[in-house]
Amino acid sequence: MLLCCRATASPPPSPPTPSHAADPHARLRAAAARSDLPGALTAFASMPSSPSAPAAARPVLRTFTALLKLCAARADLATGRAVHAQLAARGLASESLAATALANMYAKCRRPADARRVFDRMPARDRVAWNALVAGYARNGLHEAAMEMVVRMQEEDGERPDSVTLVSVLPACANARALGACRQVHAFALRVGLDELVNVSTAILDAYCKCGAIEAARAVFDWMPVKNSVSWNAMIDGYAQNGNATEALALFKRMVKEGVDVTDATILAALQACGELGYLDEARHVHELLVRIGLESNVSVMNALITTYSKCKRTDLAAELFNDLGNKKTRISWNAMILGFSQNGCSEDAVRLFSRMQLENVKPDSFTLVSVIPAVAEISDPMQARWIHGYSIRHHLDQDVYVLTALIDMYSKCGRVTIARGLFDSARVRHVITWNAMIHGYGSHGFGKVAVELFEEMKGTGILPNETTFLSVLAACSHAGLVDEGRRYFASMKEDYGLEPGMEHYGTMVDLLGRAGKLDEAWLFIKDMPIQPGISVYGAMLGACKLHKNVELAEESAQRIFELGPEEGVYHVLLANIYANASKWKDVARVRTTMEKKGLQKTPGWSIIQLKNEVHTFYSGSTNHQQAKEIYARLAKLIEEIKDVGYVPDTDSIHDVEDDVKAQLLNTHSEKLAIAYGLIRTAPGTTIQIKKNLRVCNDCHNATKLISLVTGREIIMRDIQRFHHFKDGKCSCGDYW
Repeated sequence: MLLCCRATASPPPSPPTPSHAADPHARLRAAAARSDLPGALTAFASMPSSPSAPAAARPVLRTFTALLKLCAARADLATGRAVHAQLAARGLASESLAATALANMYAKCRRPADARRVFDRMPARDRVAWNALVAGYARNGLHEAAMEMVVRMQEEDGERPDSVTLVSVLPACANARALGACRQVHAFALRVGLDELVNVSTAILDAYCKCGAIEAARAVFDWMPVKNSVSWNAMIDGYAQNGNATEALALFKRMVKEGVDVTDATILAALQACGELGYLDEARHVHELLVRIGLESNVSVMNALITTYSKCKRTDLAAELFNDLGNKKTRISWNAMILGFSQNGCSEDAVRLFSRMQLENVKPDSFTLVSVIPAVAEISDPMQARWIHGYSIRHHLDQDVYVLTALIDMYSKCGRVTIARGLFDSARVRHVITWNAMIHGYGSHGFGKVAVELFEEMKGTGILPNETTFLSVLAACSHAGLVDEGRRYFASMKEDYGLEPGMEHYGTMVDLLGRAGKLDEAWLFIKDMPIQPGISVYGAMLGACKLHKNVELAEESAQRIFELGPEEGVYHVLLANIYANASKWKDVARVRTTMEKKGLQKTPGWSIIQLKNEVHTFYSGSTNHQQAKEIYARLAKLIEEIKDVGYVPDTDSIHDVEDDVKAQLLNTHSEKLAIAYGLIRTAPGTTIQIKKNLRVCNDCHNATKLISLVTGREIIMRDIQRFHHFKDGKCSCGDYW
């Protein structure tokens, strides 16, 4: 409205000989050149509109198109509409130049329907007008409409697409994943010679990348007679987005070697590749390069570097960068660092940083919560779980499907699978990841039949399962001994859904068969695998051999594992225990000697219990706790109490010592110490929850069942494989784990 009033006001008196500085047309052109819309409007307002005014001083068509261009650049819809009204008042709105500028303005102001109305009223349309509408549709996510307009411009007006048309429609083809349309555009560009233009070829290869046709994109890239930084960036990013980080990094190195100008987009793609590969040294080289070219002040680049160092398991370097950002930190910076801590097992650090984020009044978003909730899940403290859940409700983020899914997973990992199911049932929208989280939750708690029922319910809703769904349901079958169901689902994965099983699926099937005592079938299954079995597959077989005391297959499995060069000593320890159970002491000594030579060590077992925001860690036989005397006294009393109801120490897992020493060693296992401490520090009837880093041993499992009986307590134990709920002398696993 301001524009209309000023445009119709009486013109100010003009000096007899107006200077260039006083010429409103010159001032408007100058303002347009520096993208100064307010200055352009001021110049326009000073132009006379009276028919008696000199024609040279009055607004002309290009005056309005210049204003519309500025409105489009600033997405200023209100001013654009006012200019439109001025054009209509002067009868100029249907002029080709004006209508094209109007269509462009409306498109850039995210009003494609208005752009189309202007376009349809044009008495004659040229290629520029068609291009404006194609670009407008593409920019506003109307991909099919953009492609349709390219067809219509040729059929209705006989206009042949030019380079602008192609560069405008190719992103629409890419975003619609219309590979066939991309190929048609490419073929047209080849026929008319437009493929020799670097911007057209770059748009073609970028579209191919986004459609997953990475080989076609590389062929275009290699053919291009001239490449610029945008071309290189598109190809590098294409590799990174299509899961080929190795090739992305190789192309980045070649780009640097050939002296092509590196931009922030180049650095972002290279950092993504380094992170995906976990290449710390390469990430440091990219870091050095970005400092040399002056990008260390670019917050987006530094955020990406924080993410990359975190993926390379160097949260210390990531945290240093994060702190160096000072007051330049954005919410993305906080999210990247919280996620980095969470994904690297630094759960306490992630939660502390989240709390610090609140103190500094940085408003979280759904990504923040999705990053910190897994850290709370890893800590396994139900009180913290309820706090973060309440926080998500207060900030109206609890119904975001990704936040809700994370909450379901968190409650499951905190031993509260019933609450998790309540959240699942309350979900307004359920993605496949939501179903996966609930199925996995039931499986990890030993409720295999419920997990299978939920999986069948999911299929009935029409939601297609993915690889993670099948991994979750197979694991649930394994924990519950549902062998026939597991076999059926494994076959269904490829036969019914066209999903190729990965190494984890094969490992889970071996675990399923092995736990059930079907060792020969498991071994044949491994031999028939279409891919080379990995450590996880043979490791599952070795674990089954220990459970069922099969030395022969254990030796074969262990040999395959050792050929693959594991970094941990856990498999050597497992084999030594198998030999010890079979009284093959020479073999035990040989394995232990091998471990010493290779510098491999047994992972020390620990158990933790969290009470009143304090985490208490216990190792087997540890006496450094400040209440150690009370703990051992309570434990001694417990052992006597459970002996009265039938407890007999299971000493099969301890060797080379006398029987009384074996019992003493068993009685000081970390989980027993944690349980004893929990009994001391909590009120009668309170549930005790502990977490263990290894698989619970047979003796502790039997003892904990009886402790739950004599104390009347429910004890929830989360070991490395699953949850055990002990109550009234029984375990939720039914002694099958």
